[in-house]
Amino acid sequence: MKDNNYYMQLALDLAKKGIYGIGANPMVGCVIVRNDEVVASGYHQKFGENHAEINALEKIDFNAQNCDIYITLEPCSHFGNTPPCVDSVIKSNPKKVIIASLDSNPKVDSVEKMKNAGIEVIFGILSEKEQILNRGFHKRMKAGLPFVSCKIACSLDGKIALKNGESKWITGELARADVQKMRAINQALISGSTTVLMDNPHFNVRDKNKPSPLKVIMDRSGKITDKSLNIFNGSEVIISDELPLEILKLLGKKGVNNALIEAGGKINNAFLQMGLIDELIIYQAPIIMGEDAKNSFAAIVDTMNDKIIWRLISVEKIGDDIKMVYQK
Repeated sequence: MKDNNYYMQLALDLAKKGIYGIGANPMVGCVIVRNDEVVASGYHQKFGENHAEINALEKIDFNAQNCDIYITLEPCSHFGNTPPCVDSVIKSNPKKVIIASLDSNPKVDSVEKMKNAGIEVIFGILSEKEQILNRGFHKRMKAGLPFVSCKIACSLDGKIALKNGESKWITGELARADVQKMRAINQALISGSTTVLMDNPHFNVRDKNKPSPLKVIMDRSGKITDKSLNIFNGSEVIISDELPLEILKLLGKKGVNNALIEAGGKINNAFLQMGLIDELIIYQAPIIMGEDAKNSFAAIVDTMNDKIIWRLISVEKIGDDIKMVYQK
């Protein structure tokens, strides 16, 4: 049956297409329905360009009379890089506007504007799915911090490098290709000077059609002085001597919704102990590296009462490796 959930799911599926291009903005999809038939649809494709509602309304010459408009997120009502979308929605004269989630941005008050214009507004349809889709945006709007994922490639015994620091390669090619996709959907990547000096990584996305993240290198000792290091090729680099929370606040101010940690055990642990990691993404290879190898986290837990508990969200086999996602 084609009910509100059906059409909102179509809009959510459209929203996901914007994952690589929208930068600081949320992913948004829009579906316009007349007499149980989709007459137009659109999604927010690129930061600074038209939002989903405008891309959809353009296809029907901004005439939505007798239509229901399904939007995954409350239309913007303020001037940014584009004019307020709610004005165009109201002028198009729809019968009804159905929204998945209200916007977490305090500047937005579109629901009242549409109601005052005589438009019936329904919200909360598949809201949970939208909140997951734009988890980074909603967190940044509410807390001023990005959603933080910590990626770890480790052995069966939880090791991320040999005693001498060697770590190429623990996981297989397919797992490493999956990490490339993950980098592209995070606007910032956080690592440390030790990782940079030991591995000399690029931390870019190899696919030139996808964005590379802003690179933030934690360097409290001033070790990063060689500008020929690979990190200085490609996207912007910030060398920081700040503590983890201050780094995340800076990223929040820069419009970063999602940040990825790719670092060693000490930096992983620094964010962990401060409660700043929202998600662990662990790629576990079918190898054993031994007790002298370096741990995923430089954590010390004295009693079982102090153990740090995570919730398993998903498990996926990628080549010979296992990808596990955990959240708090």
